[in-house]
Amino acid sequence: MLHRVIPGKLLCASFLGLLLAISGCEGTESREQVDDTVEELAGKKDLDRYQNMKKELGEIETRQAQRLKQLDGEQEDQ
Repeated sequence: MLHRVIPGKLLCASFLGLLLAISGCEGTESREQVDDTVEELAGKKDLDRYQNMKKELGEIETRQAQRLKQLDGEQEDQ
């Protein structure tokens, strides 16, 4: 009788473990919140914000330089 109970318990425990592994919090909203918090604490978000600002400033400088060239060209024509 004991030999039948142990494999049954083992099977049940394995099934529950598999169920928990499949239905883990990966991809859920709570997992995203945890990842978001970790990134915030690790400084990754600040670094991403810095990179985005740096890129935007570069684009603004390029547009300003183009406008300045355009204005200089218009003034030379007059």
